[in-house]
Amino acid sequence: MREPLIPQPLLLVDDDVTFCEVLGSALSKRGFTVATATGIDQALATADKLVPEYAVVDLRIGQESGLNLVAELKARHESLRIVILTGYASIATAVEAIKLGANHYLTKPADVDEIVRALNREGTGDPDVEPANAPVSVKRLEWEHLQKVLLDHDGNISAAARALGMHRRTLQRKLAKHPVKK
Repeated sequence: MREPLIPQPLLLVDDDVTFCEVLGSALSKRGFTVATATGIDQALATADKLVPEYAVVDLRIGQESGLNLVAELKARHESLRIVILTGYASIATAVEAIKLGANHYLTKPADVDEIVRALNREGTGDPDVEPANAPVSVKRLEWEHLQKVLLDHDGNISAAARALGMHRRTLQRKLAKHPVKK
């Protein structure tokens, strides 16, 4: 793992203040100069002042999508290396994050060393990643499909519910649940 020799500016964006403090402290000990933000507007303002080389962005920032932030950060700072960190991982959001310019996509919980490795990892894929041993469960497939439809409708729950043929509250209830592991 390559750690920075001189302090490197890093933007950490998560709506959980305690998480930001703990992860920010751990990243500071590994040689980063960390600035935190708990919302998208605050993150963009901080990025404009700091001009970070690295960013760790939560996928869900309050009710907003971290994917929007990734796109805006890359538009403003083309060489910025971004890692998405999420407790709500899905294939659809992973693919979109990479398309929008994220360098890596990690699921929570991730340890600090894993995050640092992801920040420093070059833009090539890893052919040694092992495929899953078992097919995905029906519940996980449903969750993935809901995420994809929601993403296709720019996060608009009402429009996604109409497209799925379900009541908006039913969709909200299903989306509020954590993703099924398998």
